[in-house]
Amino acid sequence: MEKRIQIDAVEPLAFKAMFGLEKYLQQSQLDKTHYELIKIRASQINGCAFCLDMHTKDALKLGEDAKRLFLLDAWWETELFSEEERVILKATEEITLVHKNGLSTETYENAIKLFDEHYLSQIIMAIITINAWNRIAISTHKPIPN
Repeated sequence: MEKRIQIDAVEPLAFKAMFGLEKYLQQSQLDKTHYELIKIRASQINGCAFCLDMHTKDALKLGEDAKRLFLLDAWWETELFSEEERVILKATEEITLVHKNGLSTETYENAIKLFDEHYLSQIIMAIITINAWNRIAISTHKPIPN
């Protein structure tokens, strides 16, 4: 893979701004498992190897079951995910694939039944944030640490 600029080194203030979103999300009510599922699923869709490497390791450290991670790409075909997680994963897919109509009314209505407005806002911001990170890592060929 060709070497490209690394924005964290070239434009550290841009990275600092992105980490501001991370800090907000880490201090929010967002459950850590929900957040890692969002990060991993969006990164699968976007094909971001750097983020998949990082977030699957983070999820395992949090105690996530490896079987759930192995099957995350086909979550709808299993009974391994709770109702809340299924809605979060569906929202992650629809927001990540915004060019295919974005967050559907059905998914939004299912989410608002399960989560209050603050939690749903945090879910949406988490999805937006990981998509931004994916785009940075993919565009710059961010190297995966050994």
